[in-house]
Order: sequence, then C-alpha cells, then structure tokens
Amino acid sequence: MLDVRRLRLLRELARRGTIAAVAEALAFSPSAVSQQLGVLEREAGLPLLERTGRRVRLTPAGQNLVRHAEAVLERLEQADAELAEARSGLAGALRIGAFPTAIRAIVPAALVTLARRHPGLEPMVSETDPAAVAHALRAGDLDVALIHEYDFVPAQKEPGLATEPLYREAMYLAAPTGTTGDAATAERGLGQDAGEGADRSPDRSPDRCPDRIPRQGPDQGSVLRAHADAPWITATPGTLCHAMALRACQAAGFMPRVRHQVDEFPTVLALVAAGQGVAVVPQLGVMGPADPAVSLTRLLMERRTKVAFRSGAAAHPAVAAFAAALRAAVPPELATPASAA
Repeated sequence: MLDVRRLRLLRELARRGTIAAVAEALAFSPSAVSQQLGVLEREAGLPLLERTGRRVRLTPAGQNLVRHAEAVLERLEQADAELAEARSGLAGALRIGAFPTAIRAIVPAALVTLARRHPGLEPMVSETDPAAVAHALRAGDLDVALIHEYDFVPAQKEPGLATEPLYREAMYLAAPTGTTGDAATAERGLGQDAGEGADRSPDRSPDRCPDRIPRQGPDQGSVLRAHADAPWITATPGTLCHAMALRACQAAGFMPRVRHQVDEFPTVLALVAAGQGVAVVPQLGVMGPADPAVSLTRLLMERRTKVAFRSGAAAHPAVAAFAAALRAAVPPELATPASAA
C-alpha cells in the first residue's frame, strides 16, 4: 500500500526539482526526504526517480504516480470536508493567509462575522505574500488564503489547489501633486480615449470611482510614460506587486528607475507625498482620507483577489464559512463577481 505522506513528498519533488528544495519547503532534512522517497520506490516496485546532476527527474512511472497522487490528495480533502460537516458545529483552528491590504481592509470584518456565526472556530491569520501561498497550502501550513493577480502578472494554475473569485480593484498611478503627467491632465485623456469623455470631474477619490472598471485602452501607456524619467517606488523583488510595476512600465516602453522598494502601500504613499517618486498602487491601498500632496490617476489595469484552498476543500465547513464571511466583508465600492455579472 502506498503511503500518502510519501506521495505528498513525490508531488513536491515534481514541483521543486531538488530534494533540498523539498526538504526546506516541508521542514525535513534532505536525508529524510531521500529515505522516504526510496521507501516509496520500493512500495511502487518501479524506479520513480533518476538523477541529472544536482536535480532529480521523475521517470514516466513517477510522473504517472504524481497524477494519481493529486487525485488521492484531493479526495482526502473532500473526505475531511464531509467528516467536518458531519460533526456538530465548527470548532478548532483555521489557519488563514492573507496579504497586508486585505488584512487591513477585508479580514477584520470577516473575522467579526465568523466569530458571530461560528464561535467555536479559532481563526489564526498570518501575513503571507501571494507568491508563497501555494507552497504553504500544499504543505498544510495554511487552510485557506487570499491571493491576487494583476493584468500583467496572471496567476499560474497550481496543482493541488483551487480558487474562487472574491473582488476586483482598480489600479492607480500615484505621483507627487504638480509633477508632469499628474492626474488632472492624464484623466482627461483617459476619459476621451476610453469613451468616457462626459465624465471629467476633478474628483478622483477612489471610493467615488465609476462602478465600471475599464480593462484595456491605448492611454495607460501614455500615463506611465509621462513618468518614465521619474524615480519609482516598487514593492520588494520576488513579490507579484514588484513584477506588476516592472511589466506595466515595460509594456509602456521603458524600464523604471527604481529608487525605493517598499511593500506597505501607506508607506509608499507617504514617500510619494514626500516627492520621492511615483508608484502604481491598488484601490485598497489608496482608500481613506485623501492626501493633497498625492495625485492619483486611474489606470486601465486591475488587481483581482481570490480565495485559495487545497483542491477538494471547497466544501469544508470551516473554509466555506470563512469564504462566506469574506464575501460579506467586501466593501461595496469594489467590484465582485456578482456585481460584474
């Protein structure tokens, strides 16, 4: 009989390519991983691995077994969900991962709703960059998480994981007020080129944006190119936010000159207000009292947030309860799947 824990190791090896990477991801020693994979080969009765230098490649039999492992692990999640539903009431820990803007703007209200509906649950929130979520879910460190993607950085389908859409946000170019290409001029161009010339109000507060979020247009590039020579403020390398800013600028025809690298959007806006550069920020990052020192120009791209969990866990009562609480907590000014329908 094949051991499920060893099947999980084989799946991670298929994803990561080296035993050392699997060991680091799952908090094992490399020798323990090698030993368990060796046992799995003996259980299977066939070679599952072949070494190519420092990396390990799966044999055809190993690749086939990984496909079965995905199905087995998904069915186990479904079984766990059914057992949880059969128990009386929801109780125990629920490990939640989320990125900072969602933790500040969405998660607290969701936790209040969750506590009211299911007082026996113990939610445990960890700040987690979306790039690390898939790994944490597969490793069992998280039960459910919030992830996001951008137009220029679409999310890759992750084996063993499933997602549900939650909300969409507009994106803004934040620049020091009075700089070249600030919102007053750029927004007039946005309205004319996007067929919205009748809406030229100087009120650019994100919580009073039109409900319709434009998806593409010829003018986003000109808005960004107006700041091609300015210093830029981006997120730290390795994050989706960092990749989004670089790719948006590249699509506009230039590579930004990055001066500051900061992940927290309130700090980004404070640096913009201090004249330290320009930045691309999402709608949740600019909600709140307007800073007269910061000019915001709405862009045509957007950020999409989803709820992520292990495949088969959508029906788990705790996961479903948290997802429902999240949907109830989404601010009305954000676009949701229901409002977009």
